[in-house]
Amino acid sequence: MIRRRLLPAVLLAGLALAALAAQAGVMTRATLQRHFPPPWTVGEKDAQLPVWPIFKQDMTSPVLAGYVFESIDLAPIPGFSGTPINLLVALDPKGAFLDVRVLSHHEPVFLEGLGEGPLFRFAEQYKGLSLRQNIKIGSNANRGEQHGSANVYIDGVAKATASVRILHQSLLASALRVARARLGFAAGSDPALLARVRRDGFRPMDWDALMKAGLVQRVRLSRGQVERAFAGTGVEEAGGAGEPFDETFIELYLAYLNAPAVGRNLLSEAGWQHLLGRIDEGDHALLAIATGRYTFVGDSFVRGAVPDRLTLRQGDLPLELRDLDLDDPLRLPAALRRADAKVFRVIGPAGLDPARPLDFALRVTREKGMLYGERVSRDFALPYRLPADQVIAPESDAKGWLAVWRTRAWELAVLAGALALLAVVLARPRWIVATPGRLARFRTGYLVFTLVFIGWFAQGQLSIVHVTAAIQALAAGRSLGFLLYDPMSVALWAFVALTLVVWGRGTFCGWLCPFGALQELAAQIARRAGLRKHLRPHRDLDARLKRLKYAVLAVVLVLAAVSPAWTDRAVEVEPFKTAITLNFVRAWPFVAWAGGLVLLNLVLYKGFCRYLCPLGAGLKLLGHARLLKWIPRRAECGTPCQTCRHRCEYQAIKPDGAIVYGECFQCLDCVAIHDSPQRCAPLIARGRQRVIPVHAAAAVRSAA
Repeated sequence: MIRRRLLPAVLLAGLALAALAAQAGVMTRATLQRHFPPPWTVGEKDAQLPVWPIFKQDMTSPVLAGYVFESIDLAPIPGFSGTPINLLVALDPKGAFLDVRVLSHHEPVFLEGLGEGPLFRFAEQYKGLSLRQNIKIGSNANRGEQHGSANVYIDGVAKATASVRILHQSLLASALRVARARLGFAAGSDPALLARVRRDGFRPMDWDALMKAGLVQRVRLSRGQVERAFAGTGVEEAGGAGEPFDETFIELYLAYLNAPAVGRNLLSEAGWQHLLGRIDEGDHALLAIATGRYTFVGDSFVRGAVPDRLTLRQGDLPLELRDLDLDDPLRLPAALRRADAKVFRVIGPAGLDPARPLDFALRVTREKGMLYGERVSRDFALPYRLPADQVIAPESDAKGWLAVWRTRAWELAVLAGALALLAVVLARPRWIVATPGRLARFRTGYLVFTLVFIGWFAQGQLSIVHVTAAIQALAAGRSLGFLLYDPMSVALWAFVALTLVVWGRGTFCGWLCPFGALQELAAQIARRAGLRKHLRPHRDLDARLKRLKYAVLAVVLVLAAVSPAWTDRAVEVEPFKTAITLNFVRAWPFVAWAGGLVLLNLVLYKGFCRYLCPLGAGLKLLGHARLLKWIPRRAECGTPCQTCRHRCEYQAIKPDGAIVYGECFQCLDCVAIHDSPQRCAPLIARGRQRVIPVHAAAAVRSAA
């Protein structure tokens, strides 16, 4: 019997793990062969890296033509909606893009506004370009010098800058990883093992000390060096008497700014914290300062863009530099306070290794000819290397999901502490329910934690999307190894699976669902503002309404099995993405739906959770594995006492006093009533029935 009751929980755990793998690729060898018909041939999937080799017939033998892969397997960078864009990418052995297609995305601007056509056309521009080029997204403001630029520009999409930039970063990050691992672009090193910058290397240092320690490095180009590089091109400049060839053309200072030994010495404490807040874990902030007659940004450069003249490579691969647009003042010597200074970011997925040399290059471009002007460009190397004592060598287990768990270690520690506290309270609720005020304060505080930390900060909102994606993942036969790359969801699903066996659905729905917490907190605020009590449907109508969520669940699951496109529309019945993931920053129909459900909750308490939530329906079905009837009952419960039933906002108590655990949200209100001599009717009645002995006064006894 116990095994039968445990089976749904086991199935839930497996389904949850598969759901977490849903952000993995969807392609199989057979589907790829349709994308690459003869004369192409798709080989077997690589055992170590999620890529497929593709071959082309050359006379009598097949020749390796490149590798095809999905970006979501290698660089799942969250999009504007919180879900990664998935690209199908084909890369030839020299690092050129054979094909780039959008397989799936959830970008609101392309789903609800511009349509998908502009996004597909944007992706097509990468065909024929190479990873060895500095590919940048152009704009009307930044393309004035493109003919003399060190970059290759492609057209962006107006009103969708953020989304196309995320696609660009996803494409380059995933392709760079394949190029390093399979095309020899990493010079034999393992691209998954990167050094880390030391966080304990700070000591107060002035500018001269930073220069002496090699933390700030100087590169000088004289006018004579530049003229020699242009010798014979017809654009040389003749030096006059007042312009000696040994004068400074440019003097460039380079530094790795987010190394504490550099950043904390060059920025104020407030500026240092501001910098850390502007970059994500694993990103790199690089400082460039220039003096002289030439600089590293052109006249048309705008803040937040990529520089035209300054590029960065590591090994054979370019890395994108983007201006961080920081205004925090730097602690520089007087001679440099009017110099051009910019802080550039390199995103973590680009794979920059701080222990290896950074090969900056400065492009100088000149023109000759009046009618049909010809541009002549030369690149000048600007090497920089962070001192060895500022980096920590990678460990052999720093690959893959372990690194992700490490970076979110403190979030997981906070979550683990909160889940342990909740488990203790639910297992031993007597102290919390001893007084109504204590229970109310604890519950309100925990719901605020759930909404703010689990939901808005850590993005830990579990959703029916996990279930639908799991169905599609299992149908495609994908590996489940990717599940460990989302540690917050793994931890929450594991806890939910465990508590389903112990207590049922209510632990998640009543305590750990951020949208549920938002509804309950909104209802508390409304009550304090004097709004009337909630409507309470008749129990027969309530029972019929509660069946609706099973119909919603069935529709969503059927669509997940037959139509991924319609599944994306159907799962919007959940307001979680709008209210929690996107903080209501979305198209008005979605905001209206989510906001309307919050307002409905003020009239019909948690109406969405009780009557429409497909995830709640699934958890109730799986909650039949519950082993405990943990809410205490008395013989008088239901016959004749109806106190708990009338006080239950969720209408999860039958007239006979039995608890409907599948609809119980585990709020502990009935437990508090059951243990209270002032609120539990049977306990009050027993108190009144006590016989109080009457004793004669001492004077009366004496007289007797």
